[in-house]
Amino acid sequence: MTASREFIPAKEAQSPFFVGVDLGGTNMKVGVVDDLGRSLSWLSTRTESQRGPEDAVGRMADAVRQAIREAGLTPDAIAYAGLGSPGTMDISAGMLLEPVNLKGWNHFPIRDRLSDQCGLPVAFANDAGAAAFGEFWVGSGRNLASIVLFTLGTGIGSGIIVGGVSIDGEHSHGAECGHMIIDYSDGARMCGCGRAGHLEAYASATAVTKRIQEALDAGRETSLSQRLAEGARLSPKLLDKEAAAGDALAMEIVMDTARYMGIGVVNLMHTIDPAGILLGGAMTFGGNETELGRMFLDRIREEVRQRAFPLLAERTAIEFASLGGDAGYIGAAGIARHEYLTKRTTRDAPNQ
Repeated sequence: MTASREFIPAKEAQSPFFVGVDLGGTNMKVGVVDDLGRSLSWLSTRTESQRGPEDAVGRMADAVRQAIREAGLTPDAIAYAGLGSPGTMDISAGMLLEPVNLKGWNHFPIRDRLSDQCGLPVAFANDAGAAAFGEFWVGSGRNLASIVLFTLGTGIGSGIIVGGVSIDGEHSHGAECGHMIIDYSDGARMCGCGRAGHLEAYASATAVTKRIQEALDAGRETSLSQRLAEGARLSPKLLDKEAAAGDALAMEIVMDTARYMGIGVVNLMHTIDPAGILLGGAMTFGGNETELGRMFLDRIREEVRQRAFPLLAERTAIEFASLGGDAGYIGAAGIARHEYLTKRTTRDAPNQ
């Protein structure tokens, strides 16, 4: 679920100001935030990735300028911009490598191109890492020293924030938690990345849809069959509806998904030992707002209690994320703020 979007006027905001850009395969979201992570403006525009990266960066820069105007600010009030992008990348070089959802954008220096186009220094981040930073900064993780965020959707994205720093790894492939192995058997499910046994192959929306179809093909009795006969589309959303209405198979699949996620959560707890694990994305079965969402979260916690070190199971917060679709642009702005403050501190430090 997307959090209710609220804006503050520039006169009530605290400088310096930052722009966050959340680039997706379908849409790009741009917003201006203040030094406390509060939004002054927001807009969304189509990515139209088939027109190529240069065209997209030009429209991205236009959107940045528009967001600044709508915030009631001038460009010179913006200290830094942040860009969160999907796909394989070299973060330190500001380079996209071979992004699956941005066909033809291979080996494109997107950070520097955007900086040139909008006249601002730009911090570059993985989109899931940016979303995690948003939750850490002003979302469900704001009172936690370290978090892992899982975003459940078509795939499973993730980000790790420890001590205010996104853990990106030596090769910019850190925090690919959706691709941890939870099944090493010969019959392990295939992930969309082409490897077997990954968490994403079991608990993503794509995997859930496949598991529903397998149950239907096996002749399992379920109200899902009637809904499909009536013209409904097979999807996690349909599963959500039928599970909430009491269908046994639908509920079984939701709870099995929670069990798989619980295994993934325990792996991260034993590896990172974060203060909290957050779950976001489009497939949280209503999150805290619905009984099914709360049951889903409770089943994850139950799996954690059964598998994790008792101390970790007792002390690690496991909650839903709260920023919804805004986490990406807010987090990109937050990473920009972090880079800005780090560089300013380094610049102002006395020579040793």
